[in-house]
Amino acid sequence: MIEPFLGTWKLVSSENFEDYMRELGVDFAARNVAGLAKPTVNISLNGEKVSIQTESSFQNTEISFKLGEQFDETTADSRQVKSIITLEGGSMIQVQKWLGKETTIKRKIVEGKMVVECTMNNVVCTRTYEKA
Repeated sequence: MIEPFLGTWKLVSSENFEDYMRELGVDFAARNVAGLAKPTVNISLNGEKVSIQTESSFQNTEISFKLGEQFDETTADSRQVKSIITLEGGSMIQVQKWLGKETTIKRKIVEGKMVVECTMNNVVCTRTYEKA
């Protein structure tokens, strides 16, 4: 069920984001700017297409996709990745693959908040959003 994720979310806390970005290969200057950003995320549904718009002082991005179908994505840090997003056990799980690397972004609703766990190798970042 995608419905619990729909709406506008504002970042309220972030743990280990710097280390996660370093693991992704994001350069120092971009990590500094991105680490200061407090993004707003809007998740919407139009028919079978889900859209995730992320707006911040660092970068605005938008992806549109059908659940379970791979798509091309240009990330906020300019990586060209193949992404697939599925719903599993109440979580929206995104896997990005590029140049033999892989990261997982798991979104789940916990007590009315959207908790986003970003994992690459053994580095885990947790970002928490509240409904705006």
